[in-house]
Amino acid sequence: MRLITYSDGGSRGNPGPAAGGAVVKNDDGETLETVSKFLGKATNNVAEYTGIIIALEAAKRQGATEVDMRMDSELAVKQLKGEYKVKNPDLAKLFMQVHNLALGFKKVTFKHIRRELNTDADAAVNDCLDRH
Repeated sequence: MRLITYSDGGSRGNPGPAAGGAVVKNDDGETLETVSKFLGKATNNVAEYTGIIIALEAAKRQGATEVDMRMDSELAVKQLKGEYKVKNPDLAKLFMQVHNLALGFKKVTFKHIRRELNTDADAAVNDCLDRH
């Protein structure tokens, strides 16, 4: 089963209070799960990777075998596709976590989308930050 995830991360201050968020949808556009995770003080890039990780975990819970991941972080997409190296040690750990989670699926694709197409995941991030 193929599912589509939208993920995002945000940091108010960069570094500052940060959270990752994700939304899992089926091919019909129906939302199956919305998740978020508060990180405390972290950078925006750490928050973006956290959103990707919790998106993959949610897709697995929903029974996905293939995941079409969409995000507005061009840096994360280029790193995950191997176009950019991951130089930051904190991001490298998260990158490996994403890589290892992706091995649990038949296929995972990473696609950069415009911010205005990622409003559900952005809302999950901001709702989480507002609660903390």
